Amino acid sequence: MPTPIWRELFGQADAIAQLEQAVKTRDQGVQHAWLMTGPPGSGRSNMAVAFAAALLCAEGGCGTCRSCTLAMSGNHPDIDVLTTEKVGISIEEVRNLVLSAQMGGSMGRYRIMIIEDADRMAERSSNVLLKALEEPPTGTVWILCAPSEADMLPTIRSRVRRITLKTPAVEEVAQLLVERDSIDRALALTVAAEAQSHIGMARRLATSVDARGRRKDTLVAALDIDSVTNAMFTADRWIDLARRDAEALTTERDSEEREELLRVLGVEDTSKLPPYARADVKTLEESQKRRATRSLRDGLDRILVDLLSLYRDVLMLQLVAEVPLVNEGLKTQISSVANRSSAQQSLEKLRQIELARTRIAANVKDQMVLEALAVNLRTKP
Repeated sequence: MPTPIWRELFGQADAIAQLEQAVKTRDQGVQHAWLMTGPPGSGRSNMAVAFAAALLCAEGGCGTCRSCTLAMSGNHPDIDVLTTEKVGISIEEVRNLVLSAQMGGSMGRYRIMIIEDADRMAERSSNVLLKALEEPPTGTVWILCAPSEADMLPTIRSRVRRITLKTPAVEEVAQLLVERDSIDRALALTVAAEAQSHIGMARRLATSVDARGRRKDTLVAALDIDSVTNAMFTADRWIDLARRDAEALTTERDSEEREELLRVLGVEDTSKLPPYARADVKTLEESQKRRATRSLRDGLDRILVDLLSLYRDVLMLQLVAEVPLVNEGLKTQISSVANRSSAQQSLEKLRQIELARTRIAANVKDQMVLEALAVNLRTKP
């Protein structure tokens, strides 16, 4: 039975077994670099933190000692986590992490460096990391997280031990929401399916009526496209929905960060910033602006992922496949589109959505990408 530190990592028994074995044999040495891969929502980052906590815990991951508590709350002095709120991870961020890795552990025997979204490193940044992996300081453990091995340079892949995570089952994600977040089981099953087992997204849909409404609006708008004019309107609608979703995620956090910074700086009158605080506030605002850009980009990609699920459902009905629909709540509308189009047309729509994802990732203008996609998603009345 897995130790308590793994209790919220549902559906990853094989990966946990490998990591637990590494923890049990740590006295004989631990591999200095690991790569955890898996689809979005599979829990790569949470798995990395749990592994770090288990390595540093005297009991191998009890989940309750001071070391485990610090690790799981993100405050352990021997665990550094690099997570970027920009579109990519800069070379400077990697250099700073490499320098920090030289310090060694203060509470335990290891210094653990975690890079979330390691696939966001450009080649230059990856090469800086590569040098650190080639000659790691004693007691340093690197844990990289990425969607797939192909997202990393071959030279880095050759120096890491690979742990592959899978997409948890809808029922497993729903069970987690019920047990951890006290979500009604029926709602938990619905949002787990709609989120395609992405744990973070499922929780957000479960706890936000607005988020569920925006997702439904996205899909209904796609199903209603029947002309070029309507396609242009729908593309505008999608961008607006993505922007509203990004704002919902960032606005409250931005305000809390600003208030906390002003409190630390001792600023009581927030109507007028004293000169000594202006530089720090400007730096925070620039960071928040970069985060907003990434949130919008992530929101657009999430719309495209939801559209993939929509036309997957259309295709399944056309093929008379005996599988559950991801978007069961829209079955009537989906059936209507399935009856008015062919499986070949649905496959082409799925290809166009994937192409749009590639173009968005390559920084092609959002408006142009979504307008072209919307035109290609038209269905005859």
